Amino acid sequence: MLIGINVAVFLVLGLLAIIEMLTTRQAALYTTITSYLVLPSSVNALLPHFWTPITYMFLNAGILGFIFNMLWFFWIGQIFEEYLGGKKLLTLYVLGGLAGAAVYIGACAIFPLFNGVLTMATGSAACVMAIIVGTATLLPDYSIFMMFFGEVKLKWIGLVYVLLDVFAIVGPGSAVVFTHLGAALLGFVYVRQLRSGRDWGSALGKVFVPKSKLKVVSKNTAKNLSAKPQQDEIDNILDKISKSGYDSLSKQEKETLFRASKDDKS
Repeated sequence: MLIGINVAVFLVLGLLAIIEMLTTRQAALYTTITSYLVLPSSVNALLPHFWTPITYMFLNAGILGFIFNMLWFFWIGQIFEEYLGGKKLLTLYVLGGLAGAAVYIGACAIFPLFNGVLTMATGSAACVMAIIVGTATLLPDYSIFMMFFGEVKLKWIGLVYVLLDVFAIVGPGSAVVFTHLGAALLGFVYVRQLRSGRDWGSALGKVFVPKSKLKVVSKNTAKNLSAKPQQDEIDNILDKISKSGYDSLSKQEKETLFRASKDDKS
């Protein structure tokens, strides 16, 4: 589902940009739509776009980075889901993205390097980072095969991912890296809390569980089924049969008559 949402958003916006560029030589509508979906680094810019901590995690730019993120999510996400289930995978994805957004906005407000510079964060990379680090925390010695490297344990994959982002903090567009680091921290802490018996996403999981429209009505008829029918009740039923026929009896009356016949035989 999560991969499907990412792919759908990427295709719709990407095709929109292509059509606009071919017909008008500018992507005005694409730019306008994405401006309402990206995550701004400033709190003042965030307040009128309060939904962006959710939308930014499904907005991907650049086809190679997008494919790379979705492949990692597919591979590592399957391992996580196998051990903890799809609900917790969804929870970690969303919480990882939210944690990444919070750390990103906080870092841009705290560090002088980013003061006075409005940047925008997009992409599912933060959520994927939460999945990778969370899975590595859950199963550190689980090995997967990687081309050119052979069998590699998840703990080393998670560590390398985090270190690459740490050393990219002061590079071009480095502010966005804080979304990855915030999500990585969340992934680690979330799984550790699960091991301690605390599920941070229990409330979030209930939001995404569809409510059943099927209503089950239960009536306690144990007393009626076990008690011997009264004689006057049987007489009334027999009178009704003589006047209107057996088919006129209700289901309950037929059951009463049936129990009375069983009692007589016993």
